[in-house]
Amino acid sequence: MSDLDPLMSDLALILICAGIMTLLFKKLKQPLVLGYVVAGFLAGPHTPFTVSVMEQASVQVWADIGVVFLLFALGLEFSFKKIVKVGGPAVIAACTIIFCMIMLGVGVGSAFGWSKIDCLFLGGMIAMSSTTIIYKAFDDLGMRKKQFTGLVLSILILEDILAIVLMVMLSTVAVRHNVEGTEMLESVAKLLFFLILWFVVGIYAIPLLLKKCRKLMSDETLLIVALALCFGMVVLAARTGFSAAFGAFIMGSILAETVEAEHIEKLVTPVKDLFGAIFFVSVGMMVDPSMIVEYAVPILVITLAVIVGQALFGTLGVLLAGQPLKTAMQCGFSLTQIGEFAFIIASLGVSLHVTGHFLYPIVVAVSVITTFLTPYMIRLAEPASTYVDAHLPERWKNFLARYASGSHTVNHESVWKKLIVALLRITLVYSIVCVAIVALSFRFLVPLCRESLPGVWGSLLAAVVTIVCLSPFLRAIMIKKNHSAEFVTLWNEDRGNRAPLVATIVLRVLLAVGFLMFVISGLFEVSVGLVLGIAVLLVVLMVVSRQLKKKSILIERRFFQNLRSRDIRAEYLGEKKPQYAGRLLSKDLHLADYDLPGEADWAGRTLAELNFGKRFGVHVVSILRGKKRINIPGASVRLYPGDKMQVIATDAELNAFGEAMNRACALDADVVEKSEMILRQFRIDDSSPFLHLSIRESGIRDKYRCLVVGVEREENVLRAPDPNEPFLEGDVVWIVGESTDVYRLAGQDSLNEGL
Repeated sequence: MSDLDPLMSDLALILICAGIMTLLFKKLKQPLVLGYVVAGFLAGPHTPFTVSVMEQASVQVWADIGVVFLLFALGLEFSFKKIVKVGGPAVIAACTIIFCMIMLGVGVGSAFGWSKIDCLFLGGMIAMSSTTIIYKAFDDLGMRKKQFTGLVLSILILEDILAIVLMVMLSTVAVRHNVEGTEMLESVAKLLFFLILWFVVGIYAIPLLLKKCRKLMSDETLLIVALALCFGMVVLAARTGFSAAFGAFIMGSILAETVEAEHIEKLVTPVKDLFGAIFFVSVGMMVDPSMIVEYAVPILVITLAVIVGQALFGTLGVLLAGQPLKTAMQCGFSLTQIGEFAFIIASLGVSLHVTGHFLYPIVVAVSVITTFLTPYMIRLAEPASTYVDAHLPERWKNFLARYASGSHTVNHESVWKKLIVALLRITLVYSIVCVAIVALSFRFLVPLCRESLPGVWGSLLAAVVTIVCLSPFLRAIMIKKNHSAEFVTLWNEDRGNRAPLVATIVLRVLLAVGFLMFVISGLFEVSVGLVLGIAVLLVVLMVVSRQLKKKSILIERRFFQNLRSRDIRAEYLGEKKPQYAGRLLSKDLHLADYDLPGEADWAGRTLAELNFGKRFGVHVVSILRGKKRINIPGASVRLYPGDKMQVIATDAELNAFGEAMNRACALDADVVEKSEMILRQFRIDDSSPFLHLSIRESGIRDKYRCLVVGVEREENVLRAPDPNEPFLEGDVVWIVGESTDVYRLAGQDSLNEGL
């Protein structure tokens, strides 16, 4: 018998322990993450009474892959558009909580005399609440529908993205072994640069790739392609100085904007669950009971810091966001635990060899304790808020009430602010793309061209290709928003606005000239004056070129179409209301959905026959029939059962329309009895009106709504009816229909009971 590789034995042990703990913790209704940690503790080298893993280094590699899959799956659930949707309160609260908790962690670590790096990593670990644990706690307590839980989940979304940023910053600090402000600013600037670049390029290119290959995409190929993109970004992130987890998250968030996002997430989930379980098991393997006993005091202190700090700073952050005291305390008390990101940040410190060996088991112990206390803290929020409200000074109550009401007032953005923000966004994004093009050109294209073509021709070819690639983006920097509604309004509103408006154009033109001068001077040894002249000439050609204008518009249109592809698909399928629906509210108009039941009298009738516009003032915008959408349906379009109608009208008109639909769907009280189907028979005699007429000529089906199912003749044999054969005297005709129609056909006295 051949020997089994230790790696296979270790995997078997890990999965057996994880499987047993999963069943046990599922039975106890506890988070599975804790079950995996316990399984790792049992399979680890610190438990003498059980079989231990032999090659922990190999398990650590699997655990690193698990982190990649966890962050990739998190990115698939995340969307950059969610940051806009969560609103100001969540942003204020999340930033307050994270900053204060990091400071608290640094303070606690410093009090124990730990190193600066340990203190920083501790602050990062306790700053992030556990999304998984809070979701489960809300489900178990039946609180997912409560008002405050929506704000909590928004805060968690922001904490997830800020955790990625924090991991990048901690990695930078750990590698450079200092915490200088300039180094931090440099790392943040680098992070923003690559984040925007990868997002813009990814949103433009990846949905296009998936669309072109859609016919080739089975479940297997889509999974392989998605994982290839994920690990490709992991390698790219590592090459540019970021962590593998950051690259996985970025690719997941890019794929989250595609129409295949849900499908990819479904395919990746089993793989993520497998490697994620191995990661959490590896967390438990590093827990040393003797270490926990030795550091019992720090564990208790950090646990108290997490519970009290998250409750206090969470409440403070939500209060600063303008929410009432009760809501603020409910949110703060819900965030009093640490989980997945604490483990990921801890493993980051271990992999970089910058944190002490004691920090990992301490954080695991704190996570276990705070997780078990989470449901009790959530329940404690309401009585605690009642107690605080009863003992709070009256002037403080009045101040909080005024602050909360004042925060909800709408501040209309000035036209100048909207224009400047739009110009900065456009200039920043396109400048980053231009920097990337120039960097790639000088790194790869220029050497290739100079090797292929001798003399100045190689540099000339590289310059032409580089400038052609830059031109649509430089034109966008110079021209975008120069004819926008904000620009025209400010220009016509006051002559004093014209000078600063012209200045915005001049500055952007100078930026474009600067890019061109950099490229030309980097490739040719010519005077500054000549370089400037060539750059200005090229800028003029870019501005007047209609072909370049068309290309620039198409690039931008493609990007925004890809960015909105998931929303467009949801609108097409009726899962989301179209964008214009929100703009109707200012005109007291609403877009509403109505499903047409199968029993409705309207089913089978055309819009012209129903005449909703004249009867109710309601206009049908779209009809959704399965996965088919009929926009602006004509009068001849017929409604069918199950159709979803999207209609526009005022509230009063929609109410009248809804009541009419209910009446159209109402059933008569005796409808069941009336619709009873019976089988009867009657004989054709010499006085029958059907004598010598065929079934088709008799009108039995069309006029009497009955069906001839058989004809019995002299031989007493029931045979299938021939629609063209005439009835003969003595024929016994068997018919099926509703009772009233059957009796109307031949009269009750002339019918015999059917079998």
